[in-house]
Amino acid sequence: MPLNPVKIRKDFPIFERTVRDGKKLIYLDSGATSQKPFAVIDAEVNFYKFHNAAVHRGAHQLAEEATDAYEGARGLVAGFIGASVDEVIFTKSATESINLLAYAMGNARRGNRFALSPGDKIVVTEMEHHANLIPWQELSNRTGATLDWFQVNDEGRLDLSTLHAVISPETKVVAITHQSNVLGTINPLDEILKRAHEVGAVVVLDACQSIPHLAVDVSTLGVDFLAFSGHKALGPTGVGILWGKAELLDQLPPFLYGGSMIESVTMTESTWAPSPRKFEAGVPNMAQAVGLGAALEYLQAVGLNAIHKHEIDLTMQLINGLQKIEGVKIFGPTNNIMRGGTVSFAVDQIHPHDLGQYLDSLGIAVRTGHHCAWPLNKKLGVAATTRASFYLYNDSDEVEALLDGVLGAQKYFARFS
Repeated sequence: MPLNPVKIRKDFPIFERTVRDGKKLIYLDSGATSQKPFAVIDAEVNFYKFHNAAVHRGAHQLAEEATDAYEGARGLVAGFIGASVDEVIFTKSATESINLLAYAMGNARRGNRFALSPGDKIVVTEMEHHANLIPWQELSNRTGATLDWFQVNDEGRLDLSTLHAVISPETKVVAITHQSNVLGTINPLDEILKRAHEVGAVVVLDACQSIPHLAVDVSTLGVDFLAFSGHKALGPTGVGILWGKAELLDQLPPFLYGGSMIESVTMTESTWAPSPRKFEAGVPNMAQAVGLGAALEYLQAVGLNAIHKHEIDLTMQLINGLQKIEGVKIFGPTNNIMRGGTVSFAVDQIHPHDLGQYLDSLGIAVRTGHHCAWPLNKKLGVAATTRASFYLYNDSDEVEALLDGVLGAQKYFARFS
């Protein structure tokens, strides 16, 4: 059954407001962060109003209720991605999730399966967000491992002709985005996974742009670790997820140390609690975790397959419309094969920031800049692009408004050329 964005928008209080002197808010920047439904806001507020206490501490009723709510949210996350609850780790962001992994691997002692040394290799891609690139650069610098990468072809897809050369027998880690935050490309995982596991490497998936929009089941996906953020999935800021296979989490050393993550402590040594507690030192982001659980319940009620189809329909409407406008260049796939609801483009003679400000004057919110992907922008030969990213609350009329806005910007800026 098709989505009804008009009805869905009624669940989101932000769409009750106007912007720029009374204009309707057309929010096309969900790739940066999503808007929040009442269900999420209420879940977080109600936790603070009625259940606030430190989890996993205390024998009083509030502590029990807070712990039940927090662990209940973990169960909701696990169900949403097809995982076991002991494989789901709460973090403050996807960025922290990936840093946790990289730093934990850097802390691994000789003999641990995650220990890296000179001669080993870490593999990434040219289309990575900085959050899935810089931590691996730093791990390479710390350990002496070599950093290698897959290049992006002219269509905006990975060049896998070098698969066996890039993922060589020395490879220990392959870190890859599921869906590009710039190009919208959904990467083909099967070939990469097969080769990575042939050489004994672990595969880390940045799923920030896919989990909120696609049905993802880690029990069949085949990756070893996966990270995503809550705020892109209708959830609160300040909460992210790291998922890992249980047997790998057992072998991975901690990253943060302190309360809650220990099994025993003496004055000279400590032992660690099992996962996920081993990776959740200190009092966690309890209310945010509860809010994320509510967000994922909301998405499940709408249906991920329906959301993805809706977004692809809007994406193709935008791509087809942009292709009819002279002077517009689209970056990334221009068909609906293995792509998501993100479209980056440039308009001749108009800087993306100028275009973004012009669109903002019409009430249209888009992202402009390098999108935290400098190496990819360099490969594309641009310093910045304009990006529209769709979600379940967008509709066809908003796509037409964006297309009209691009045409209007061309006329406006032509006066100054």
